[in-house]
Amino acid sequence: MNAPMPASVAASNIPDSRGINLFAADPYAAPMLQLYLPPDLHAHLLPTFDELGGLAGGSLDELADTADKHPPTLSVRTRDGRDQPAISKHPDYVQLEKVAYAKLGLAAMSHRPGVLGWPAPMPPAAKYALSHLFVQAEFGLCCPVSMTDSLARTLRRYGDDELVKKVLPQVTALDFDELRQGAMFMTEQAAGSDVSATETRAEQAADGSWRLTGDKWFCSNPDAGFAMVLARSEAKAGLGGVSLFLLPRDLPGGGHNHYRILRLKDKLGTRSMASGEIRLEGAFAWLVGERGRGFQQMADMINNSRLSNGMRAAGLMRRALTEAVYVARHRRAFGSRLVDMPLMQRQLLKMLVPTEQARSIMFQTAAALERADQGDEASRALVRILTPLIKFRACRDARRVTGDAMEVRGGCGYIEEWVEPRLLRDAHLGSIWEGTSNIVALDVLRAIERNGCLPVLRDHVRRLLAEGRACPPELAPLQEETLDKAFSLAEHAAHGRHAELARQAASALYNALTLAALRWEAAHEGLETRGAIADLVLRHRLASRDPCAPDAAGPGLDALRTLVF
Repeated sequence: MNAPMPASVAASNIPDSRGINLFAADPYAAPMLQLYLPPDLHAHLLPTFDELGGLAGGSLDELADTADKHPPTLSVRTRDGRDQPAISKHPDYVQLEKVAYAKLGLAAMSHRPGVLGWPAPMPPAAKYALSHLFVQAEFGLCCPVSMTDSLARTLRRYGDDELVKKVLPQVTALDFDELRQGAMFMTEQAAGSDVSATETRAEQAADGSWRLTGDKWFCSNPDAGFAMVLARSEAKAGLGGVSLFLLPRDLPGGGHNHYRILRLKDKLGTRSMASGEIRLEGAFAWLVGERGRGFQQMADMINNSRLSNGMRAAGLMRRALTEAVYVARHRRAFGSRLVDMPLMQRQLLKMLVPTEQARSIMFQTAAALERADQGDEASRALVRILTPLIKFRACRDARRVTGDAMEVRGGCGYIEEWVEPRLLRDAHLGSIWEGTSNIVALDVLRAIERNGCLPVLRDHVRRLLAEGRACPPELAPLQEETLDKAFSLAEHAAHGRHAELARQAASALYNALTLAALRWEAAHEGLETRGAIADLVLRHRLASRDPCAPDAAGPGLDALRTLVF
């Protein structure tokens, strides 16, 4: 006799969000777009965001899961024995590439008209908003996308006209077969974050071209069509001897350039995307910009990548929070939904605060970057300090928020069949690449000491508060006191050369700026509850608290719970 069939999986108490629209599931996504994008561009892009939200929660998420489980592989020789390194990517990763580069034009939209049917290059806010949504499905690919975008920006800024004319159409192509992706080869074993210790050599040939020799230790997207490379071209020590070069994968006359991919890295996260070690063996390259000023010129690309890291951290946190809220709404225990349990609500609120702080500073930096590119000097100084702030704090917060999301799902959250392990592994990248937490926190102090950015940031915070939703009267004295303390600490740390305070000062400034941004956003339609998030930033991330005192819910939290949970 046949055994009875098991109970239907429809009775499962394990919520599965696969297939939800990640744009529609995010209560702040649409009103934040309406606030930060020009009205005509907002109307034009809204259908794209809705479509991408559905893809990110469904087919793109499935592609990303497969690509994560099937990392790229390297072959170093052809079958007839010729040295010819080649990276094989899983077809699902290639499909993700086609969506990011060709369908959405994420790497091209800042540099050319025509992307997504828009007749002009798009502002940074549009690019980062779309990328923030895309990264909720696939994180690893966003590194090559960012480097391609950043390479185009740096080339346009420092490359000579002939080189720009030759290369820019290739790295901004919307036809995937014509596209040449970008990369950044900077890290060396002996140097790491200390670029002044760069050992790769650049020698000028008789025809005026350059040849690069040396090892680069950590090169993401190592088979990119073009890479920006730092090499020592001058007979002097330190940064003054380092210049910036553009390395093509293929020689102008045909054939592979003279460098080899020695191996691929076995990484904790971003496993879908290749990172490798490269040996330059007299590789042909073009000089970019002024000799001996390579790091100063490369800094533009590094800073763009740091901003992208912060944006990606914000996207990871939003995906993690969306998953946690979905689980809490649909899982029952002890006769109740998890989301109705006070302690779960508290945990979700603690995830919400850094998630929305990161989104606010992402949009604030994007808006400042647009003004800076139009020649506004105050905005240039603002971008100079906001970039390391988002890279430092948002990337560190993402590690905790993704871990908390894993815990909300419970035991399944630790299983690789679900998205939480991938989110957690990917989150750890942001605190390391393009500068560790210590390096980036110290850069905040340099922005204050060398670039005079603190008064500009303080003025920006004042303006946001003046135009924003007023702080609740009972919290107003505390807000004024803590903001003064935050800026005083940063000034003391920078001008007093107290490097040991860099991380504390950077966190204080990040919280001060995001508090003000949240209050400014709360004055706009559909975003009123961001004022309650600002209250939480004030009470839990800026003000000192007695860890043993009961923590009562503040005003406005009931409205926040209703909207988000």
